Amino acid sequence: MACFVGMLIALMSVSTVNLTQLALTFPSRAQIPSRYRRIQRFFSGHRIDYNDVARFIMKLFGFTETDFYLSLDRTNWKWGGVNINLLVLAVVYRGAAIPVYWLPLNKRGNSNSRERKALLQRFIGQFGKGRIKGLLADREFIGDAWMGWLIQERIPFIIRIRNNSISTNRRGQKTRVDRLFEALKPGETARLQQPRPLGQCRVHLSALRLADGELLVVASGGRVQDAIKIYGLRWEIETLFGCLKGRGFKLEETRVVGYLRIKKLLVLPVIAFCWTHKVGDWLHDCVLPIKIKTHRRKAQSIFRYGLDGIRSEFFNVHSRSNKRLKKLISLLSPIPPALYAMELPVTS
Repeated sequence: MACFVGMLIALMSVSTVNLTQLALTFPSRAQIPSRYRRIQRFFSGHRIDYNDVARFIMKLFGFTETDFYLSLDRTNWKWGGVNINLLVLAVVYRGAAIPVYWLPLNKRGNSNSRERKALLQRFIGQFGKGRIKGLLADREFIGDAWMGWLIQERIPFIIRIRNNSISTNRRGQKTRVDRLFEALKPGETARLQQPRPLGQCRVHLSALRLADGELLVVASGGRVQDAIKIYGLRWEIETLFGCLKGRGFKLEETRVVGYLRIKKLLVLPVIAFCWTHKVGDWLHDCVLPIKIKTHRRKAQSIFRYGLDGIRSEFFNVHSRSNKRLKKLISLLSPIPPALYAMELPVTS
């Protein structure tokens, strides 16, 4: 735990999971090569229980006490000749999805239904499915075996499908799904009242004509009033990937490429992301709200607000406050919200 906390603090300082860079600011009296070897030994020899990590994250955000949407997606990059491919299951939350489970795919390209089921079954095994309001996913996550399993398990879902997918019209004749919504104008949405066949499954179809004229069609396991609006929450997992990668902890800079080691390494930026998001939540809700610009968007994200707050408190000795420092540390503990909702004066 001492080593993990040291890496967490170092990650906040250097903003990269590259182990060589982490060793530079790892809090220790040892020489840099010794710090580097200690970090290496952690990822090569220490065992991590990923169910423990998932339970910690779910409790940290209070997800065990509320209903939520899940988002499933994949992120990948290449280091040398090695493809690093991660399947991630996350909970939708305040603009950036919170990762709970992830599965490195030992291959290039899309996941298959077996891999998706394994990830979701692991989640359900720990937290059940009673609080899942819906599973959100993009066009990659289609197929009879996968969607049929979701329907069979009574897991609600809203999944975007390809426009050339085949269904039927009101007369039962086969047709492309985009032709069912061809009358839509940009900005308009529509929902078919009756379920339609999609492969071997029967699903409900909704659509939106985007501003550029492209048609967005989603399939849901049941009738969902605001399916298109809810599907828009899926973008939060893309925001998560941006925070873990280029805009945050530069996951692509890792030189760790082994299947099991990359899975273990990801725990570090995931916990760091959760901490920064919790701090950003608290700063925005209880200290000083993020400014809203003229285009009605926040001046910065909750994640960036939290990350800047942590860095300022930990690494700026001139403005550091022991009270605020303890407060930020306490936010990395799954305690009732009432205990951390105290306000602190804003320093000039």
